[in-house]
Amino acid sequence: MARPSTVDLIAAELRTAIFTGALPVGSPIGEVEMSSQLGVSRGPLREAAQRLVEEGLLTASPGRGLRVTTIGPDQIADVYDARMAIESQAARMIAAAPAAFDLEALDRALAALETVSEGDDARAIGDADLAFHRLLVDTVGSPRLSKAMATLAIETRIASLSEKNGYSVRRTVSPTYRELMTALRDGDAAMAEDALRRQFAAAVDRLTGRDDDVETIETPVEGEPQAFSPIAVVDET
Repeated sequence: MARPSTVDLIAAELRTAIFTGALPVGSPIGEVEMSSQLGVSRGPLREAAQRLVEEGLLTASPGRGLRVTTIGPDQIADVYDARMAIESQAARMIAAAPAAFDLEALDRALAALETVSEGDDARAIGDADLAFHRLLVDTVGSPRLSKAMATLAIETRIASLSEKNGYSVRRTVSPTYRELMTALRDGDAAMAEDALRRQFAAAVDRLTGRDDDVETIETPVEGEPQAFSPIAVVDET
């Protein structure tokens, strides 16, 4: 396995910071300060940041430099449409040969989501939810599907962090999760896709304010960027 380069490590650090909110949505990327904190030169930082621009996680604006992307209500449906394309393909692949895949791992991920949803930690619930969906895609063993899903998971988190009223998640786990697992085990691709479609439609309605009847848990969004720790720079000479 190839060893990750310094640029790879910086890009991974930036993705994690955006996902966790350590780099808040809309916050600027200060090259001098960030490169100093990470213990890297500005060249690799610029290259890593450009990767995230290409992924849609950072936005370059003339005269304003780079900022963490903001995903408003008008873009949320598109994020979930893209997720539907990726996750429904994974569901079809699993449903075509259920015995060939580790559905018990998905069961454990869903159980973890159900357990954490009994509490009041919105971030923990959101993490468990996205972990389940990423595992759904990772289960089929396609590096390209997994790579696309990894970016979409961060975009999903950005959309939630872009909410003016704070980060919020559904308090109870939608029954569509259990319906999805049943469909996968039964080899019913159509039922699995339908469960995902209904689950995502409900999420879009909640995040865009079209459905305010669902009970949610909220947590304030931190507005100030957090400091970075130095990374282990790779000697590539």
